[in-house]
Amino acid sequence: MFYFVKTPMWLRLVYKNSIWSINTIEKILYLTFDDGPHPIVTPFVLDELNKMNAKATFFCIGKNVEAYPGIYNRIIHEGHATGNHTYNHFNGWKTSDSIFLDDIEKAIKFIDSNLFRPPYGKITGFHIRQLMSPRFQLKTIMWSVLSGDFDKKLKPEQCLENVLLNSAAGDIIVFHDSEKAYPSLKLALPETLKYFTEKGYRFEKIV
Repeated sequence: MFYFVKTPMWLRLVYKNSIWSINTIEKILYLTFDDGPHPIVTPFVLDELNKMNAKATFFCIGKNVEAYPGIYNRIIHEGHATGNHTYNHFNGWKTSDSIFLDDIEKAIKFIDSNLFRPPYGKITGFHIRQLMSPRFQLKTIMWSVLSGDFDKKLKPEQCLENVLLNSAAGDIIVFHDSEKAYPSLKLALPETLKYFTEKGYRFEKIV
């Protein structure tokens, strides 16, 4: 499985209408969590964030919000942001434009947000332009650091290292509040929060 831990500049330029990082001189990092809410993993994430007074952004799958509305409401109640991650977690490169966009629109019924992240990062320039239109009014949020917590071949320590060695002020970091990511997340998230907090960073949500 190949993926960029640190997003290269050429890729950011290809999708220049997407947000890859936040321009800031302050010591701020933006943690994001994809694929939830999950009945076990998301509460773990929320508990760890609360311990460090950290805020984050959760890109939720619509069908999971429909299944676990209480957890979704907890995310919002505790001061975090949410984003649209489609209803069915469709791959934008393998799904027809109309089905993909309709699926995003379906998720809007459950996720009240102006933020969108495509599953697997697979999206086209046409999709992004459509999401900016009055029909959707969504900002496409990508990332600058990918933890790799979804990669079962990656040890939790390596997942943590991906984040610690590649993150700097303004970076958008991807974790997943999913069952597959949980083994790595259990180590990487608390250690990430501890490491950067001790270095004077704070964690904020994307708005």
